[in-house]
Amino acid sequence: MKLYRITGILIILFLAGASRVSAQMPDARVLKAEKFLDELVAGKYQEAASAFDSVVASRLPAPMLQQVWESLQEQVGKFKTYEHYTVARSDPYFMVLLTCRFEKNVLLDLKLVYNDDGRISGIFFLPSKQVPYHLPPYVDTALFHREPLLVETDTFRLRGELTTPNEPRIYPVVVMVQGSGPSDLDESIGPNKIFRDIAYGLSSNGIAVIRFDKRTYEYAKDLDADTITVWSETIADAVSAVKLAEKIPGAGGVFLLGHSLGAYLAPRIAGQVKGLAGLVLLAGNTRPLEKLILEQMEYLFSLDTLTGVEKAQLDTLRKQVERIETGKITPETPASELPLSLNARYWLALKNYDPVRTARQLDLPMLIMQGGRDYQVTTVDFGEWKHGLADRNNVDFRFYPSLNHLFIPGEGKSRPVEYYQPGHVSGKVIQDIAEWIKTVAKKGP
Repeated sequence: MKLYRITGILIILFLAGASRVSAQMPDARVLKAEKFLDELVAGKYQEAASAFDSVVASRLPAPMLQQVWESLQEQVGKFKTYEHYTVARSDPYFMVLLTCRFEKNVLLDLKLVYNDDGRISGIFFLPSKQVPYHLPPYVDTALFHREPLLVETDTFRLRGELTTPNEPRIYPVVVMVQGSGPSDLDESIGPNKIFRDIAYGLSSNGIAVIRFDKRTYEYAKDLDADTITVWSETIADAVSAVKLAEKIPGAGGVFLLGHSLGAYLAPRIAGQVKGLAGLVLLAGNTRPLEKLILEQMEYLFSLDTLTGVEKAQLDTLRKQVERIETGKITPETPASELPLSLNARYWLALKNYDPVRTARQLDLPMLIMQGGRDYQVTTVDFGEWKHGLADRNNVDFRFYPSLNHLFIPGEGKSRPVEYYQPGHVSGKVIQDIAEWIKTVAKKGP
C-alpha cells in the first residue's frame, strides 16, 4: 500500500552556484510561479502565501507552508538546481510545472494551478516525470518480446502488456497485481517502475508476464467513489487477466504475483479462478487494512517532531479506525468518517477477510517474500504468514534484510524519500522468483 506523508515544495534559488538549465523564455505566468518560489526560498512565507486563492489560503496558511517546506528539506536535502519548467492550459486553469533537483539526488516537480484571476488555486507535489527509466542489469531485451493487450471486464478495457520469452516455447505465465491506489501497469512509484523491473527480469529468465493498468488509474473519472470496493478496484480485473493468461499460446501454468494490497488480496483472487499453478506474495499484509494505515501514519510522524497538526490528524485517524474495529459502521456511514475517506462499503467488504486463513484453504504452492526495511508492511505480517502456514510443505518464505517496501535496497530507517530516488528491484528477488516458479512448473499439478 502506498501511503505517503505530505512532502515537498520545490524552490528556485538565485544564489551563487545555482543555475537555470531551461533556455525557454517564460511568459508572465511562469515568472509569477518563479516569484512564488523565490519568496519561499527566501523564507518570505507570508508573501508567498499571498498568491493563494481563498480556498488554498485557508488550507495552507503561511505557517503551514513553512512547515511543509522545511519538512521537505529534511527528507530530500537542500535544493541544488532548477532544471526545467513546462506549462499547460486546461480551461479555466493555467498550470506551471517546475522540476528541481535536491541534494539527495531527488528530482521533484511542483505543479502550480492558477485560476483566471491569476491566483494559485492548487498545489501538487509530485515525483518528477523528467527522470528517465533505465533498464536494470538483469534485463536482456534480446531474450523476450513485448506486445500490447487488453484486459477486459464487463465494459472496462485496461491497457496491458504481455512479455514472452523467445525460448522456450512452453513457459509459465505470471499475472501481476499492484498495490493500493491508482497504478499504471508498471506500478510506477516516483521514478521507479517496480512491475516493469520484475516483468522484464522474469521474461529474461524464460517466464511470460502479463501486467495491466488498474481500473482506478484508467477510469478514475468514471468510477463512483461511493460504491467502489476491492472487487471493482482489483479483484474482478485480476480474475479476467488470469483467464486471459490461460489462453496464451505456450502457457505452461499460470501464476499470480501480488504486491502489497495485491498480495493481501491474492488468496481471495485465487479462490475465484481454477487451475492456478501458484502464488507469489510480495509484502502482503496479514492484518486488517485499517490497522496498517494507522501504523504507517504513526511511523511516518515519528521520524521527526510531532506537530500539533499531525497530532490532530493521528487522533482523527485513531477514531476512524476504532469505528471500524468496533463495528460502528453501516453502508450509510459517511466516507469522511472513515480512514482515507474510503466509502463504508469498501471497509465492510474487508470486514471478515483473513488472508492467511483464506490461503490455508488453497492447495497451492506459495512464495512469500518480505523486505526487512519495509515500514508499510512489516515483519509482524511476515511472521503471521510463517506461523499460519508453517505446516505447509509447498510454501516457501524469503526475507531480505536490506530491502524496502518496493524491494529496492537501502540502508537505515526507511523513509518516503527513498521512493523518489531512482532504483531497481533487487536482482536477488528476481532470481529467487524465477527459480521458484520454474521449480514449481516442472513439478506440475
